[in-house]
Amino acid sequence: MEGLSRTLCLTAVLLILTEVRPELVRVPLKVQHGVEGRSVLLAVETLFRLNESEVQGTWSHTRPSGARTTLVTFTKNSTITDMTRRDRLQFRGPNASLQLLTLRPSDEGVYRLDLNVEFHNRTGHFLNVEKTVHVTVDVPVSSPTIGMSPTYPVVEDRENVTWSCSVQIGTKVGFQWLRNNVVLRPGKRYWFSEDSSTLVVSPVRKEDKGEYSCLARNHVSQMLSRSMDLNVYYGPYNLAVNPAQGQGQGNMFYINPGELSYFDCKADSNPPNSYVWISKNANSSQVVMLGPRLKVRFYRPFQREEYLCRAFNNVTEKQDETQFTLWVTGSGTGKEKHSQVSSSVSPLAAITICSLFIIAFMVLFFLRRACHPKRVLMNIYNRPLTEQRRPHLSGHEDATEDFGIYEFVAVSGLMESTQASCRSLARLESMQDVQTTIYDVIRHVPETPGHTLLTVPSPTQAALRQ
Repeated sequence: MEGLSRTLCLTAVLLILTEVRPELVRVPLKVQHGVEGRSVLLAVETLFRLNESEVQGTWSHTRPSGARTTLVTFTKNSTITDMTRRDRLQFRGPNASLQLLTLRPSDEGVYRLDLNVEFHNRTGHFLNVEKTVHVTVDVPVSSPTIGMSPTYPVVEDRENVTWSCSVQIGTKVGFQWLRNNVVLRPGKRYWFSEDSSTLVVSPVRKEDKGEYSCLARNHVSQMLSRSMDLNVYYGPYNLAVNPAQGQGQGNMFYINPGELSYFDCKADSNPPNSYVWISKNANSSQVVMLGPRLKVRFYRPFQREEYLCRAFNNVTEKQDETQFTLWVTGSGTGKEKHSQVSSSVSPLAAITICSLFIIAFMVLFFLRRACHPKRVLMNIYNRPLTEQRRPHLSGHEDATEDFGIYEFVAVSGLMESTQASCRSLARLESMQDVQTTIYDVIRHVPETPGHTLLTVPSPTQAALRQ
C-alpha cells in the first residue's frame, strides 16, 4: 500500500510540473523594435528560485539571411560571450536576460533562448525551455514631402490626379494618405502603390476636393507632411430657387399686388455659375434678367407668371435649370403702388414745384406791400389838390341818363382790419379810432334841363373834410 501511494504522489507531481512548465519561464515581449544607435533589452522572467536549481542555457542570433550565431553560453555560475560581439552584449543573470547595445542594422533577426533547468528537490527531472524574440532595427523617418500632378485645378470626370510622398531619412517606411484628416482607403477610383507612396485618383470627382496630407511612419517613428489643396471644378448641382419675400411650396410661390419681391437662384458649383432668368408663356420665352437674383413687381391681382432659372458653368460646360410658377394674390393694401408712384416723381418735377411756390410767395409779398393801408393814405395825401377836387363824371354825355335812385351806405366803428383789397383801401381815407361815413355815390337830380352836374366829392375827401 505504501508503494502504491508513493507512485500516485509522484505521478501527481509530474502532472503538476507538466502543467506549470510554460509558466516557469516567460518572455514578456515577443517582438522588439529597436532604434539604430540605441540599446534594447531582451527581458526574461523566471518563476522559480535559481539557488534551488541548476541552470544551463544559450542565446543565439539568426539573421534574416538564415545565418545563426551563438552569442552567450551560460550556467548558474559562469558566462561565455562571443568575443566578436563582447562589447555590444550584456548578459544579465540570474534571470538570463540579454541586452543589445548600440544597435546596428545587422543586429536584426530572431534571438533564441535555450534553457535547461534541474531542480534540487526533484533530482532527475529537467525543464527544457525555448523562447524567441524578433528584433528589428530602424532609422526614424524625416518629415515627408508631397507632390501633385497636375498642379493646376482639374475638371471633374475629365482628368486624373497623381499624388506622391517621399522622405529623406528612414528605414522600412510606410505611407498613409489623408484627405481633410480622414484616412483614404483603396477604392474604385483610388489606386495605391505597394508602399502607398503614390496615390492615383481617376477620374476626379467633386467629393475629391480638399486638403491632402501624407503620413510617413515605421516601427519607431512617424511624421505628417504639410497639407496640399486639390481644387476641382464641378457643378452645377442642387439648383434651387428661394424667395426673399412671399410664400410658397415646391415650385409655386405667392406674392401680394404691388409688392417688390426677390427670388434667389443658387446651385453648388466651382467656379460660380452664370445665371439667366427666363419668362415663359404659351407662345414664347424671353430673357428678363441676368444674375442670381430676380426682382419682380406686379399690380394686377390673380396674375400668373412662369419663370425659369438656368445655371451654367463655363468651365465644366454643364448646366441645370429649374422652373417655378408665380401667383399674384387678390390681397394687398395698395400702399406699395402708391409708394411706387410717389417714388417715380423725378427731381426735375420737384424743383419745378418748389420754384412755383417761391414765385407765388414773392407775388403775394409784393401785393401786400403795394396794398398796405398806410401806403394808400400816403398816396392820397400826396395827390395835387386839383386832382383831389376833380369832378366825378358818370361816363355818360347826357346827365339825364344817370337819373335814378342811389343807395347811401354809412359804416360806423373802429377800423381794425389791416388786410383789405386794393379797391376798398383806395376808398378808405380815415385813420383808426375815427368815425367815418362813406358815400359811394352822391348825385343831385337837376331841376332844369340846363342845370349843370354838381361836382361830387370823393368819399375820401368827404371824410377828410369832416
